[in-house]
Amino acid sequence: MSSKMLKSAVAVALAGGLLAGAAQAYEAGQWLGRVGAYGVFPESNGLSNVLGTGANLEADNGYTLGFNFTYMVNPNIGIELLLALPFQHDLKLSSAGTVGKTDQLPPTLSIQYHLMPQGTVHPYIGLGLNYTNFFNEETEGALTGTSLKLDDSWGLAGQLGIDIDVAPNWFVNADLRYISISTDAKLNGVGIGTVDINPWVVGLTVGTRF
Repeated sequence: MSSKMLKSAVAVALAGGLLAGAAQAYEAGQWLGRVGAYGVFPESNGLSNVLGTGANLEADNGYTLGFNFTYMVNPNIGIELLLALPFQHDLKLSSAGTVGKTDQLPPTLSIQYHLMPQGTVHPYIGLGLNYTNFFNEETEGALTGTSLKLDDSWGLAGQLGIDIDVAPNWFVNADLRYISISTDAKLNGVGIGTVDINPWVVGLTVGTRF
């Protein structure tokens, strides 16, 4: 995962703590909405020995604008839906550089436990289900002229986050997730193996209550 993005998340949390405004307690029936920057940082070694070359197929980092909505069932329990504009990832062979690209959408539904619903700082943990849709696959470089297809993926998602109040009904948020994403790859319609992407996802957002 990008150390710069992680340091930025820590900086946002610290700055939000210094600027914390009046306490805004969470309440049953309340909605929280957040919007901001998200980064996806694949962790795995990807698909090995592509086409018998011994090269690994890997997905590069991706960034986009994301947003999520949380419904508070009670002051401690929230149900969150994460959405985003498409992420785009370069696909690279370890021996041949960039060989293609793909877009993906990763909607994730999570159940959260908010540890401190009172006060100005609200940490939470979450567990959810992710669905990742891959589309607009393109090839270039060593794979020019071939057709690449990545199947959609279902997997679990773990989450750590913190909301910090900065004004009545407004807060800043830092969010870290680990998502299990595994996709079967086909080249010219023939299966060539499974790509385990398994990214860390970092979000830095601004939110409001309504």
